[in-house]
Amino acid sequence: MGNKTTFNKKRRRARKIFAKLKRLFPEAGMNLHYSNNWELLVSVMLSAQCTDKKVNEVTKTLFKKYKTVDDYISVSLSGFMKDIRPVGLHRSKAKNIIASSRMFKQKFSGRLPKTISGMLLFPGVGRKTANVVLGNAYGISEGIAIDTHVRRLARKLELSHNFTPEKIESDLMRIFPKKDWFMLTYYLIEYGRRYCHARAHNHEKCPLSKI
Repeated sequence: MGNKTTFNKKRRRARKIFAKLKRLFPEAGMNLHYSNNWELLVSVMLSAQCTDKKVNEVTKTLFKKYKTVDDYISVSLSGFMKDIRPVGLHRSKAKNIIASSRMFKQKFSGRLPKTISGMLLFPGVGRKTANVVLGNAYGISEGIAIDTHVRRLARKLELSHNFTPEKIESDLMRIFPKKDWFMLTYYLIEYGRRYCHARAHNHEKCPLSKI
């Protein structure tokens, strides 16, 4: 009985946190620029350990140069590495994006799959990327994207006591309703950026401190 009561309290607290975040960040959402689902996947893959601002600077030129999936399939690895160098990790990202372009055309006939398991078939795509792409492409929420802000704040707000992204995701999925999974990521990212950053600061001034 005690465990159930504790769990229900955590769920009520989670609802309060989500409601507060929703009021704080009504404009929260995807900051990457793209014009179709393939470009969405490329942008999210490029964003690993890189700022959205830098990715948008690179893709502004990249998407003009590479207009179709065939353009990615035919490019040389060295040429593509050069085009995406500013985003960092450019060798592994270039290899994964070129390999993914072939899979996108040949295995999926130019359409993104609509499941996590399908998305995870793309080279270099993990659950975080898969969740972000599925949510933005199709409005599908099979899970919660766990980035560094979400991982840190889930523990800081005592929504999870785990350390690995997979276990934190599982904890959050249990206490937040499915309809909130997609936006929870963006709300927590904004909260981490604007208020509760990783550097030492006075947490009493954070808007969620009383919750």
